[in-house]
Amino acid sequence: MQEQPVLIALFAIAAGIFSLLGGINNWDWFMKSFRAGIFVKTIGRQGARVVYGILGVVMIAIGVLLLLIGEV
Repeated sequence: MQEQPVLIALFAIAAGIFSLLGGINNWDWFMKSFRAGIFVKTIGRQGARVVYGILGVVMIAIGVLLLLIGEV
């Protein structure tokens, strides 16, 4: 397997874990960032937490699938 797809997959997994933890732990600095602030203003803090949790799970799944597809 080439190195670049592995790095993209690992980056997706790391970003997914970060997003998932930010949503679960309700980090104040995470939810007050500019991009999260858009979700917080639109759907509320709890809604933003759910969105970031789902986003994290999806990104982790994409990263794992990229790793598995690369092994074939």
